[in-house]
Amino acid sequence: MIRFSLFFIVLFSFQSALAQSKGELIIVKDPLIDSLIARRLELNKKKPTAANPGSTAIVTDMGYRVQVFYGSDRREAFSEQTRFKNNYPKLGAYITYKEPNYYLRVGDFRTRMEAQRFLNELKASYPTLFIFREKINAPELEEANK
Repeated sequence: MIRFSLFFIVLFSFQSALAQSKGELIIVKDPLIDSLIARRLELNKKKPTAANPGSTAIVTDMGYRVQVFYGSDRREAFSEQTRFKNNYPKLGAYITYKEPNYYLRVGDFRTRMEAQRFLNELKASYPTLFIFREKINAPELEEANK
């Protein structure tokens, strides 16, 4: 009985090894996938550059933000966001919620050094500041003539 079952195991192993080397691959996909890929490539071509700073494409990349507030009170988080926006209207202020706390992170800095300079500027106004690496919205590029 053992020899009989061993024979079938070896036979099926050999047959499956041969079956893997034969045949053809048929890819079945939704035609919308190609249009989505083409759309993504088109958006990536529209990134803001020095020659075209007015591009409307939303571009995200890894960068740095400074956390100026965290706490469990929603009203306090939005109050801090308003206070920050009054002092720095050109910088983005983003509130995220990770149970049980709200986090207010500000800025879209490409380098840690830029974030550190801004953190040093904020030290007098905010007691606890941290720098986090996360996806940011690409900041608008300044013209070279300025």
